[in-house]
Amino acid sequence: MTLNSIGLDTKKTKLIAGDLNNLLANFQVYYQNLRGIHWNIKGKGFFDLHVKFEELYTEANMKVDEIAERILTLGETPLHTFEDYTKAAKVPVGKAISKDEKAVKLIIESLSELLKIERQILETSGEANDEGTNAMMSDFITQQEKTVWMMKAWLGESV
Repeated sequence: MTLNSIGLDTKKTKLIAGDLNNLLANFQVYYQNLRGIHWNIKGKGFFDLHVKFEELYTEANMKVDEIAERILTLGETPLHTFEDYTKAAKVPVGKAISKDEKAVKLIIESLSELLKIERQILETSGEANDEGTNAMMSDFITQQEKTVWMMKAWLGESV
């Protein structure tokens, strides 16, 4: 086993970085969806949702940077083209969404997909004793679960 400069197995970190690149691609699509619904939302909930969507895309933008920096910390290169993102992403693309319920449902669907990816990364990084990635995934999961709950509550639904 070869260890990198932060004491992790290089074979395992290469796999984790690949998974993080997948997460990065999906987060970029999610981020762009949030920008789109922020710009295009209409209706009586405009003022509240416009502000909420801005909060969410600002948070997503910060997470994109954290993911990319973690990939670099593990010794790999983050994806950085829209072509790479669209090839790898499973998060649905929201196009021309202006209705409040459709926008909120897109957020829930997107976060549900991100949570699946993050839980898989958490498992892999746990097996590799990669506490840095573990901590990041745990924080992301906690925040996103709360957002899903809030969005579902806004729709009048239970988690």
